[in-house]
Amino acid sequence: MAKKLKIIQTKSIIDRPKPQKLTIKALGLGRPNYFVIHNDTPQIRGMIRKVSHLVKVEEIEE
Repeated sequence: MAKKLKIIQTKSIIDRPKPQKLTIKALGLGRPNYFVIHNDTPQIRGMIRKVSHLVKVEEIEE
């Protein structure tokens, strides 16, 4: 089974640098407590690493 990641935005992007705002938007987030589910890929992991202080990640099996 492919692993998936549940990415939950925990903090606002107000007063954050533009690259961080764009990364949050690219992940499909935008407001605190929103979440999305993505496949576990190196590209998504890299994006999460850039905004790790703004999100919480849970691994789920599907």
